[in-house]
Amino acid sequence: IIGDALDPAKIAAGSPVPADNFVFDLQRTLESINFPYLIGIFIFFFLMGYLLYAAIFAAIGAAVDKESDSQQFMLPVSIPLIAALIVLIRALDEPSGSLATWFSLFPLTSPVIMMARAPFNVPWYEMLGSMLLLTAAFLAVTWAAGRIYRTGILMYGKKPSFRELFKWIGYSK
Repeated sequence: IIGDALDPAKIAAGSPVPADNFVFDLQRTLESINFPYLIGIFIFFFLMGYLLYAAIFAAIGAAVDKESDSQQFMLPVSIPLIAALIVLIRALDEPSGSLATWFSLFPLTSPVIMMARAPFNVPWYEMLGSMLLLTAAFLAVTWAAGRIYRTGILMYGKKPSFRELFKWIGYSK
């Protein structure tokens, strides 16, 4: 049967090709993707997401003097990443749904969720809003990390809490 279906004479005569034109559908789909746009969006969200989480981890590193003390801060940092991976599945099913939209605007989850939504023609104002919020969050966390570093570097031997970190951010010169 397979030999007859792939026989060039029968294909030329108009006999249907097996596999429901999968190759042609795949080619059409790949031609419809705007690769330069997606690559640009990927670079932006990858770099800004990396810088945001790097600033968060820098703040944690500045606040503690032993690696074991930093473990208390890892769960709150990891929860948004885990939530983003869970919402990612839903965002691929319904990229314009409210859950995907809100998680793509939240800076700690937007690098993951927006990349799942980007191929599905996200409105420009949602993309721009997500980019602006991510950039603002990066700048704010970097500023806060600097404040924590300035105070935390002088605190030796003291195990800080979240309340203590927020007090350090509020200290003036």
